[in-house]
Amino acid sequence: MNDLLKEIGKRIYDRRKQMNLTQEVLAERTNVTPQTISTAELGRKAMRPDTIIRLCDALEISTDYLLRGNITQSDNGPLVQKFSDLTPSQYRHLEDIINSYIAAIKESEA
Repeated sequence: MNDLLKEIGKRIYDRRKQMNLTQEVLAERTNVTPQTISTAELGRKAMRPDTIIRLCDALEISTDYLLRGNITQSDNGPLVQKFSDLTPSQYRHLEDIINSYIAAIKESEA
């Protein structure tokens, strides 16, 4: 259980940083104390189900991603929205970048 809490905490921390949020801002958005966010990020204590749901809403992630690390269709929503704001040329360029990135990852794993 301790390893699971640490993995969940890392996902919270990573997503919070990705969104450029402080623990205080995330706590405010989640209606908990900054100490609760800190404790969760460190994997020291499990959160209540209602806190998990509010945290996922604030971080714009699914509970499946937070709890298991599985990316779901709903986790793709914010990224897809960013794609839709691109011009066709920008979209194709981004597609090339993504394809190159995936190829590089696969090559380094081999």
